[in-house]
Amino acid sequence: MKDLLKDINRLRKERKAVILAHTYQPAEIQELADYVGDSYGLSVKASQLENADVIVFCGVSFMAETAAILNPQKTVLMPEPSAGCPMADTITADQLRAFKAKHPGAPVVCYVNSTAEVKAESDICCTSSNALKVVKSLGDVPEILFVPDQYLGHFVEQQLGRKLVCWNGGCPVHHQLTADIIRDMKAKYPGYKVMVHPETTPEAQAEADHILATGPMIELVRNSNDQKYLVGTEEGILHALKGAAPQKTFVHISPLLVCEDMKKTTLEKVKRSLETMETVIKVPQDIADKARKSIEAMLKL
Repeated sequence: MKDLLKDINRLRKERKAVILAHTYQPAEIQELADYVGDSYGLSVKASQLENADVIVFCGVSFMAETAAILNPQKTVLMPEPSAGCPMADTITADQLRAFKAKHPGAPVVCYVNSTAEVKAESDICCTSSNALKVVKSLGDVPEILFVPDQYLGHFVEQQLGRKLVCWNGGCPVHHQLTADIIRDMKAKYPGYKVMVHPETTPEAQAEADHILATGPMIELVRNSNDQKYLVGTEEGILHALKGAAPQKTFVHISPLLVCEDMKKTTLEKVKRSLETMETVIKVPQDIADKARKSIEAMLKL
């Protein structure tokens, strides 16, 4: 392990590389990374990188695509290119075009957990941490289309008191967290505050004390006086939570909340990626130009 890390550090210095990792990545990848964050934080960081020639993205494919779109002059590497996102696969560009045709003139808010092609067909992107702000920014228009996560869309509806036209997509990992699971864990751990991700179902959200994206979850535990938490999102966040508030207690709410795609990245794959400069993530120019507009519209907020 020590030699492996030494090789990675040497290679990233030689390549002028920066390593970005999502909070759902394995703990050793988070420890290695120059920056760890949720999809919003990583989107912002990717747009600010000036001194790096290479971005090594430890996450899933749509995240690496976003980094490539925002940094067309840099080389974006993905150590495990097969790491995809089932939620992103729930809608295609053709399906979105058909959806838009049924609702002419309606702006499209696209969750960043989507392909570049879908972003290119959208007006503005959002993440789970800024979805409310993004939808509010569109004003009092008759209809807003929200793709692809219906449950994040429903959460926004509840918070803003307005109806959205939501695509019937979502995260199969977060969907496994049921209200019954939460109630059982609350009975076993009385007094623990329950945090769930807005990708969970409305029934699960109704049992929670806090409905938060991963970045805001970390901020909450860092600043709150509460000492014990049941954590209702992908288990990789536990490493970041413990780092942010080591004196507090965290219990993962269900072993079902593990994303296999997020766990595909390994230290060996990061090293190989830097050695071989593979796999390079590229987005076709026409798609990248359109998708960049929807991402930058979000970042400007």
